[in-house]
Amino acid sequence: MPDVSWIAAAWPAPPRVRAGCTTRLGGYSGAPYASLNLGGGCGDQPGRVRANRARLRRLLGLPNRPCWLSQEHGRRIVEAHAARVPPRADGSYTRLPGRVCAVLTADCAPLLLCDRAGTRVAAVHVGWRGLLAGAPEAGLRAMRTAPVELLAWIGPCIGRDCFTVGEEVATAFRRFSAAGRRALRRGRPRSRLDLPLLLRLRLRELGVGSVYSAARCTACHPELYYSHRRDGARTGRMAGLIWLAEASQTVPRTVPRASC
Repeated sequence: MPDVSWIAAAWPAPPRVRAGCTTRLGGYSGAPYASLNLGGGCGDQPGRVRANRARLRRLLGLPNRPCWLSQEHGRRIVEAHAARVPPRADGSYTRLPGRVCAVLTADCAPLLLCDRAGTRVAAVHVGWRGLLAGAPEAGLRAMRTAPVELLAWIGPCIGRDCFTVGEEVATAFRRFSAAGRRALRRGRPRSRLDLPLLLRLRLRELGVGSVYSAARCTACHPELYYSHRRDGARTGRMAGLIWLAEASQTVPRTVPRASC
């Protein structure tokens, strides 16, 4: 199997905070979901999804099954626990070692949060709908820490050159905030939206000064990432994960070299 299955978050988080994002490499699914598809309900064989999730747990030495979610492009954030029935939410948080927060993406951004003390973490699924719904704000509230004391990492997501939006969405973001206006590039008939820039700017508007990004476009790199915009509904999902680990735990640090 290919050995580049995990991108560790590049940020100055405390040592016990473990965070990053999977790629599409190193799993058991066949085309068009090849190969490490972690998302159920997108058309892949359930047995292969279960095998991929089991492999992910072995690869990272996860202390527990991740808190998988039934995502809705909203702002509900739940406390992380390994539920057999995924809760309807777009993020989870925890203050307990061993509980794994996870979000699934295929162009939307996995937003991972931790505090500077390394005592709490959260994962939030953020696309353009989630931004308008207030998902980043909900994630910050769940942390119950002053935003200035938080670190944020934005995993691979669709970049500006690949993300066009209609006039209705463009107008919504122009009215949304200064961040929304700065992240739009006008065009006819469609404008371009810089999702990672918009999320970085929005977090700074909310008081988070330490924001880091993977700076990788999912749509530009079919060899590494799933992309709903590029491939349509029949595509897999990567996972952004974050958890509090014991100091003795180790996690692979392999980072594929790719940029948009």
